[in-house]
Amino acid sequence: MSVFEAFILGVLQGLTEFLPVSSSGHLEIGQALLGISGGENLLFTTAVHGGTVLSTIVVFRKELTRIIAGFFRFKANVEMRFVINVAVSMLPLVFVGFFFKDRIEALFTGNPTLVGAMLLATAALLTFSHYAKPRTHPLTMKDAFIIGIAQAIAVFPGLSRSGSTISTGLLLGVKREEVAPFSFLMVLIPIIGINLLDLSHGDFTAAGGISGTTLAVGFLAAFVTGTLACQAMVNLVKRGKLLWFAVYCAVIGAAAIVYSLF
Repeated sequence: MSVFEAFILGVLQGLTEFLPVSSSGHLEIGQALLGISGGENLLFTTAVHGGTVLSTIVVFRKELTRIIAGFFRFKANVEMRFVINVAVSMLPLVFVGFFFKDRIEALFTGNPTLVGAMLLATAALLTFSHYAKPRTHPLTMKDAFIIGIAQAIAVFPGLSRSGSTISTGLLLGVKREEVAPFSFLMVLIPIIGINLLDLSHGDFTAAGGISGTTLAVGFLAAFVTGTLACQAMVNLVKRGKLLWFAVYCAVIGAAAIVYSLF
């Protein structure tokens, strides 16, 4: 992998991790077009995911500080309820990740047709949430669990995690100002855990050709663009501007299917 390819894929990861267009689907398509696979793919994917994790922490640093401080008061407060909701939301993903992650990844790796189909599904979900009758209430434990189910289903490459969780939250009637922060913060621990698991079980014999500079460029590109995309997405959710992402997912999904067929 060249430094230029690392930069392009890092930007792709940073933007699509937070925008509701599926980072895994775009990375899968991008890596297929650039001919990147094997241990090199795994090592680089872990690096750019690290960049987006850091961008989430930077964007929500004030919220995270408040949540951690409130949690360690060990009282029934807003921060304690948030942590409990995050824990509840993780249960479906832990179950799916433990039993089905490898099978799902094997099914979709190198298969643009299925990635395209999942992008079309993302487009449909975003459209439904846009036209849903507005209802608003604070996030409940039941909401958190259902949003967690949406996150677990979104392990399919091409099905946007942020798009699925945010749309599900909006369809449930959760307040817009709560949906985006919860969607982005609920995934921090699972992403870190999954990447550590991949690193511990990965085969990096094919990664000998990837340099530290290449990894650093990918990481920094993902971090910078991820920070910008995360901030933009929070504002877009509050303003209800998600329909154009549905159009984008539909176009890219259809293009991926056509590309794979011809």
